[in-house]
Amino acid sequence: MNNKTLKVLEALQLSTEFLEKKGIESARTNAELLLADILGCSRLDLYLAFERPLNEIEKSKYREFIARRSKFEPLQYIIGKVEFYGYNFLVDKNVLIPRPETELLVEKITQIVDKNDHLNILDIGSGSGNISIALAKQIEQCSVIGIDISEEAVAVANKNCVQNEIVDKVKFLVQDFFTIENGFINQKFDLIVSNPPYVAEKEYTTLQEEIINYEPKIAVTDFSDGFNFYSAIIKKSNGMLNRGGYLFFEAALGQSEKIAASMKESNFINVNVIQDYAKIDRIIYGQLK
Repeated sequence: MNNKTLKVLEALQLSTEFLEKKGIESARTNAELLLADILGCSRLDLYLAFERPLNEIEKSKYREFIARRSKFEPLQYIIGKVEFYGYNFLVDKNVLIPRPETELLVEKITQIVDKNDHLNILDIGSGSGNISIALAKQIEQCSVIGIDISEEAVAVANKNCVQNEIVDKVKFLVQDFFTIENGFINQKFDLIVSNPPYVAEKEYTTLQEEIINYEPKIAVTDFSDGFNFYSAIIKKSNGMLNRGGYLFFEAALGQSEKIAASMKESNFINVNVIQDYAKIDRIIYGQLK
């Protein structure tokens, strides 16, 4: 992309070829999404503007975006946002990028709970706030507390709270879950949900470059065997949940059987495992007896 006149279609073609050579999956989609963000339009709009010339500012920014993506920086960090469950969220290097499979977690919760009850919800490891905010938007009668050990993550979550106009129902706190005692903020919860760090330390180096080089390690691995958070949450939930309250987890491939067994051994009943669209056991939930 030099100083000559460069139209949308040519910019997309050149960028796609460049990203493909760098080993970026779905290179064309990436090229389109980055350019659409710069032009403030949708991907479909690009197809209606193939002959539109880019000005120098647009070309310069597109070069920057493509260069960053070629180094495997996640597209969501480059454009600074992501859609989750139909809502828009700000994201940066301080928070894990919300994944589509986590939408199944929110969906299952909204299907299970009684929306006529007022629910006190705790989100452990709230990150960008995507789970907390999506639940608060979907469940009319609820109050949500999201906790995260990262001050930077909580700052991002608070921005997302304002952006999604839900500040009256959601509160984010900087809190290390492992130091929480029973009677946390002098209340018990009707539902505890967590998508915790679940990658075992020994498996961390096998992950995609986008994750290893850019996403916060503390949000990905528990620096142990992958079950550290699950064990602690299950144990402490006995003192933090109301009787009959729900505990919901997201998990990775190969973890569901051990998590479900641990829940059953710890006074949880009606324990269920839900698969995602790839047939991976993804959601585990149960009720405190």
